[in-house]
Amino acid sequence: MSMQHPSVKVLEKVNFVACQLCALISAFWFRLFLHPSKTSPIIRHVVATLLGLYFAMFCFGWYALHFLVQSGLTYGIMILTGVEHMHKYCLVVALTYLSLCQITRVYVFDYGMYTADFTGPMMVITQKITSLAFEIHDGMARKEEHLTAGQKILAIRRMPSLLEYFSYNCNFMGILAGPTCSYNDYIGFIEGAPRRCRDYKDERKSSSKLRHSEPSPNMEVVRKVTTSFFCLLVFLSVCKVFPVERNIDDNFIANTPFYAQVVYLYLSMLTTRPKYYFVWTLADAINNAAGFGFNGYDSDGSARWDLISNLRILKIEFATSFKVFLDNWNIQTAHWLKRVCYERCPYHPTAATFILSAMWHGAYPGYYLTFLTGIVITLAARAVRHNVRPYFLHSSVHKLVYDVITWAATQIAICYTVIPFVLLSVGPSMKFYSSWYFSLHIGCILVAFVLPVKRRNLPLKDQQKSPVQESLQRHLEATDRTCSQKAKTT
Repeated sequence: MSMQHPSVKVLEKVNFVACQLCALISAFWFRLFLHPSKTSPIIRHVVATLLGLYFAMFCFGWYALHFLVQSGLTYGIMILTGVEHMHKYCLVVALTYLSLCQITRVYVFDYGMYTADFTGPMMVITQKITSLAFEIHDGMARKEEHLTAGQKILAIRRMPSLLEYFSYNCNFMGILAGPTCSYNDYIGFIEGAPRRCRDYKDERKSSSKLRHSEPSPNMEVVRKVTTSFFCLLVFLSVCKVFPVERNIDDNFIANTPFYAQVVYLYLSMLTTRPKYYFVWTLADAINNAAGFGFNGYDSDGSARWDLISNLRILKIEFATSFKVFLDNWNIQTAHWLKRVCYERCPYHPTAATFILSAMWHGAYPGYYLTFLTGIVITLAARAVRHNVRPYFLHSSVHKLVYDVITWAATQIAICYTVIPFVLLSVGPSMKFYSSWYFSLHIGCILVAFVLPVKRRNLPLKDQQKSPVQESLQRHLEATDRTCSQKAKTT
């Protein structure tokens, strides 16, 4: 196998950042000069697609043709197979094509090299292809009464044109780093259609005057760009101070007390996150600069630009449960996994979702170790929360103690789970787990077996919800029906 020269790695990363900055400038131009009130949707589709392909070619060269091949192949499947089974075929074909590209890149060209590789954008395109196929299936092959409230909102009632399809997959705002968005939201943005009722309580509290205005994203873009480059500065400053590989250094393991190993594990994994914060926050800012991502108003009348945001940094760093961490990390991917797999898999949905996530991420064995570990930790965390948390809710002091303990436990569990994701290979990952005597694996398996948790017997995952959650879900569904009725009358 060949290894890239370090200068090539640096050049690829510089190209990526340069393209994203150009995309940011292009987004402002796109919003100001190609606004829906000034030009037709066709022009907006064409410009967004051509700019996206240009940035992709600049960043990845002829490898960018894979984006067109994958999109064209799956569009042909949609047209030829019909709406009854297209979602299954598109999932298999798109994921297989992505996997073949990932395997080739990893084991033929570039094992272990953290470069701006062309399979990164293909991962986002794969999400878009499969989401679109399932949403067309929901809108054109399933009865309305069989859809959940969320599926009704996202369902697509007509087949997209080829231009719309390529624009959705390859537009300049999201081709390099995403995030994934729903097709209906994207088409609404291109056509300048009124935003659909997506946020319940906040939208009701905002004034009708504010609801019908078109807010400027400028301040939000400035905030997100500032945040992203601050995260980049932090990453460049500290990433080499706490190298993850030191966790498996023989001298470090032999001469460092276990509590110090735990602290170092946390710090070393903490310093890997700002690079993701940088990429995803900048990508969000690009979409906002183009006018995409508006999500209604808060109760105080301030505009929200988080419709397609991919993370919430503070909620990640202060998460007090495994679920809260996952709900705020790579948010759009979590939505995709939920809509494509978790809500539709009749058997072992948690395990199936983690396995799909591992396959989507790539060919490194460490990814599979991470997601297999994630299954047992998720089950254990669910059991602890279900059985232990109620005893700490009787007073604010007890709740604070519970939150502090669960924060520390969550952060260590996350680090323990994802370290193979960084180490990539089986040998180093197993060496780390051996140095910890597989303690969290064993403990979580015991907890999952000992503590009772309500089973999921139906494909839709409403059975494990508490009475409060069920009441809230009923309230949201009722509100959604009200929103739909209002939209029809409007």
